[in-house]
Amino acid sequence: MNPDAPALSRLLGGRMGEHARPGGLWFRAWPWAFLILLVNFLVLMARQVPCETGQSKYLNLCYSDIRVLWYWRGLRDGEIPFLQHDVEYPVLTGAFMELGRRFVLLLGGKSQPGLNGAEVATSAHLFMGVTAVLVFVLFGVLVWAHLKMHRPWDALMIAASPAILTAGLINWDALVIALTSLALLAWGRRQHVWAGIWLGLGIAAKLYPLLLLGPLFILALRTGKWREFFITAGATVATWVAVNLPVYLATPDGWLYFWTFNVDRGADLGSLWYALNLAGINIPELSRVESLAMVIGALAIAAILLFAPQRPRLAQGAFLIVALFLVVNKVYSPQYVLWLLPLLVLARPRWFDWAMFSIAETLYYLAIWAHLDGVLSQDVPAGRLYWLSVFFRVGVVLWLMSRVITDIYRPAEDPVRLTGLDDPDGGVFDNAFDAPWLQKLTQRGPRPARLASSPPEPEPAPAEPVPTQPEPTTLGLAESSPEPPRQ
Repeated sequence: MNPDAPALSRLLGGRMGEHARPGGLWFRAWPWAFLILLVNFLVLMARQVPCETGQSKYLNLCYSDIRVLWYWRGLRDGEIPFLQHDVEYPVLTGAFMELGRRFVLLLGGKSQPGLNGAEVATSAHLFMGVTAVLVFVLFGVLVWAHLKMHRPWDALMIAASPAILTAGLINWDALVIALTSLALLAWGRRQHVWAGIWLGLGIAAKLYPLLLLGPLFILALRTGKWREFFITAGATVATWVAVNLPVYLATPDGWLYFWTFNVDRGADLGSLWYALNLAGINIPELSRVESLAMVIGALAIAAILLFAPQRPRLAQGAFLIVALFLVVNKVYSPQYVLWLLPLLVLARPRWFDWAMFSIAETLYYLAIWAHLDGVLSQDVPAGRLYWLSVFFRVGVVLWLMSRVITDIYRPAEDPVRLTGLDDPDGGVFDNAFDAPWLQKLTQRGPRPARLASSPPEPEPAPAEPVPTQPEPTTLGLAESSPEPPRQ
């Protein structure tokens, strides 16, 4: 034992030996991230037990569309989504539902008309279990993608999130968030075709990944990285068409059902508009108001991404546009917390922000089920707690948006840029210069603006007087020109 070792070091066995490996298993992010994810998901599975035994799905906080839609979307009768029964989801989510049904058949369950109640219940339990395993794998893919990014320890914010514990099995949203994170990982690694493929698959699962093309386009406009953008956008369109076209050709009406269902939808659970209705404030022509709010907000975000002195990071733009969409959307389901979680971790990896986000979402999660069960009925004063939870949830999202915008204009406060980095997960945008047209328009030089914490550049030294006698040059170095700046 070394007597000079600190007290804690002596308590644990002395200083680290010369052959020890500081980068060993327990000093890496991935074993902790996957272990925490496993524990989190096991608790989520345990919470499903009351619903599997027929107890109240709302008061026991175990409601799941997965279980309900086995009965109500033709799966129990062997009907294939889209082809034989309409579903209110994009094509790839319908295919994921069908995949779960096929696994039920492989495990001995039944999916056909004329089954008795016990047979239907057994198959429903199998479907829920099989889907839960698939969803866990997708959450594993999500965590793995973030472990492969520049700040692997931030993946613990995803693995430990209460969002997984509460909303992980409400719907099939794990599919789209895994695909979206794979797209961002591929873009960060400059694998532009793969970024487009993953993004196209994500849009085929849920519509919101389409919004990410907006920040990609604006940042390509700002930096002139058009080739990379068009490769990704082309791969996105080609992938989405390849997935959707066969279903459209087989059943145009079935394919269109998702679109008509969402267009005709009114103010629904979780949305700001729904809470305003409960508070006695009705918004006429809601679809137009929603569209106008989205357009104005998107233009404001585009202006920030384009004209901010320091070019924003891709993750910041992605978070802002998706958060705007959720704030103004006609429905803000409790599982949509999963859409924002990975983007928040990339845009502003601060535990305080993560905690505030988690508190707001968890409070809303508790309120929505009490509201649906009637505990927070609008007929009693306690009913106000539901719409207040909606306002608090939306308010926290708006606050987080303001924090990200502050980071954009004060990059020294950006957790990712504190060490002098630019956009390490931004792919070709990392350390990219502004395009010449923008330099001319804003009268800024070719280099990105310095961080606010960077020391000022020293004043140039005064020029020395020209000697009366010419000095000899050595190897012609005096006539060499400096290397032009990298574009």
